[in-house]
Amino acid sequence: MGKFVIKETANGGFKFDLKAGNGEVIASSQIYKSEKACKAGVESVRNNALAEVEDQTVENFEVKTHPKYEMYTDKRGEVRFRLKAKNGEIIATSEGYKKKASALNGIESIKRNAPEATVVKLTPEVKAAPAEAEEAPAEAEEAPAEAEAAQE
Repeated sequence: MGKFVIKETANGGFKFDLKAGNGEVIASSQIYKSEKACKAGVESVRNNALAEVEDQTVENFEVKTHPKYEMYTDKRGEVRFRLKAKNGEIIATSEGYKKKASALNGIESIKRNAPEATVVKLTPEVKAAPAEAEEAPAEAEEAPAEAEAAQE
């Protein structure tokens, strides 16, 4: 089962990553000003997870109504998606994928994982714990450097 991992950012904001059961980041949020707003973002992803896909990678694509996943090709030629709520706000974004099929798998993973995913909050103490004290759990909670770099 997946989980939403909420963490405080360096500037005092909050963000979440939705992780699949294998620990891979499926989608990430924007940075919220408060933990309460971040948790509301998690609930919005849960509530909108079963939305349809608007495939903007093809010509003359069919425009879908919100909520929806917008799948598109970025400037580097990678396929990405963003989940938009009923009000049109972006509530989660993906990393870049080399293949469209991989992006579609990411969307399907959100549909499977988000509705029942647990919520875990990383505390500053957990982030600052020595590696030898909690080697495996600490590493499992951190997103791969590539995934974070792809999202910037």
